[in-house]
Amino acid sequence: MVLKGIYFLVKELLINSTPSGVTIALLKDKQLVELHQEQRNKNYAVGDIYLGRIKKIMPGLNAAFVDVGYEKDAFLHYLDLGPQVRSLLKITKEIRSGQTHNDLSNFRSEQDINKGGKITEVLTKNQLIPVQIAKEPISTKGPRLSSDISLAGRFVVLVPFSDSISISKKIKSSGERTRLKKLIESIKPKNFGVIIRTVSENKGVAELHADLNELVAKWEEFSRRLKTTEPSKKILGEIDRTSSILRDILNPDFTNIHADDSSLYEEIRSYIHNIAPEQEKIVKLYKGKDPLFEQFGVEKQIKNLFGRTVNFHGGAYLIIEHTEALHVIDVNSGNRTNSEENQEENALQVNIEAAKEIARQLRLRDMGGIIVVDFIDMHKPTNRKALYDELRKEMAEDRAKHTILPPSKFGLVQITRQRVRPEMNIVTVEKCPTCDGTGEIKASITIIDDIENNINYILEDQNEKGITLCVHPYIAAYLTKGFPSLRVKWLFKHSKWVKIKPVTSYALTEYHFFNPNEEEISF
Repeated sequence: MVLKGIYFLVKELLINSTPSGVTIALLKDKQLVELHQEQRNKNYAVGDIYLGRIKKIMPGLNAAFVDVGYEKDAFLHYLDLGPQVRSLLKITKEIRSGQTHNDLSNFRSEQDINKGGKITEVLTKNQLIPVQIAKEPISTKGPRLSSDISLAGRFVVLVPFSDSISISKKIKSSGERTRLKKLIESIKPKNFGVIIRTVSENKGVAELHADLNELVAKWEEFSRRLKTTEPSKKILGEIDRTSSILRDILNPDFTNIHADDSSLYEEIRSYIHNIAPEQEKIVKLYKGKDPLFEQFGVEKQIKNLFGRTVNFHGGAYLIIEHTEALHVIDVNSGNRTNSEENQEENALQVNIEAAKEIARQLRLRDMGGIIVVDFIDMHKPTNRKALYDELRKEMAEDRAKHTILPPSKFGLVQITRQRVRPEMNIVTVEKCPTCDGTGEIKASITIIDDIENNINYILEDQNEKGITLCVHPYIAAYLTKGFPSLRVKWLFKHSKWVKIKPVTSYALTEYHFFNPNEEEISF
């Protein structure tokens, strides 16, 4: 948006509710830059705290495998124990034996463990220890754990058994850093350390104090639950994905937050009222006829951006390949001019544009681990430095920890990016789910018969109530239009109402049934 020569960046958050969960899209100037999916009733989210039981000590790995209720044991390395793990083990033992430790002011901390020590010096088999999910289960691996417990708020992070205060490196002003440190020192409870987050910059004592008090209350809740929680069960859950994203990225730059579900809208509005009441007005309930993501062009962008080939400005494109060990991105100039005299300049232009798109793709797909980018060869050192600087600048807004190495002599740029959740992977080319690759599909009337047979089974044999049928919009119209419609006939026959929800992403003959808890009904 441009007003009298001044450019304003339009940042919007779209929150789409589906029977299986919530999809969150972050847009900048209508361009999709982040996409997150949160499954309903999903366990093992980053930040959740469990009462783990040590199943096996692995001295060779200097690590332990821990039972947290997942199908595979979680992994806890010695370096993730945290310096004050002995204090955590001590307080766990005392709380579970009946003592109360809501307040750590009188708790006597144990000595820090040796950074170069052995896990056998700290942990034993079958020992109980509170652990926090550091990485969600990815591929065939179980969760990655940490026993260095921390409680994250909007402005600060609370760290039990520590008295240190650290400040985000993104706060550059020395005066502001000094102010924040002195302010936190005056309000920080004893035996709690505090990490001051970037959004704390220029905030007043009242806001920081309120945030700190909420985290102390969260610790008290943790202490109460620790006493009775069964081994391998969750003690304390992180806030849901939607709220955690709002907590971490919400700032005055946001112009709109759209939600297409009334209950979700109320939850978001209430949450923002608590953390940033001045921005409550930007939360809006979407009531349009078209699905939210289609109305804002997100559905089209998703289909264009998650394929193996990604096109960007000027005809150039990326090829993105995924392997178990790393990700490889190849930059191609496409139909861009390639005359000999302009080759170096053309390569620089394509590489600069590619750097912008690559930074966007890493955030969008939440790619982690090792990423190797094969840019177009450039011979001038100044051009290679310009590319490196541009890539660093574009990735500066990436909230995931990352490291970028300068281009190698082969023109390769290596990137490591923190991976804490499974990669966002949306399949854009696949075997047709309707015909199973045969090129033949069932007649629509056959699908209607199948749906009616399943309706009879669900409502009569299973005696389900309040079910929702999700189908392609064409089939939804066939079932609901006219009088009496097929749905009305079902009501007369079974005395039960079936909610029909059109889903544009479904194949023509695809349909699914869901119960009132939004769990799919399987046959």
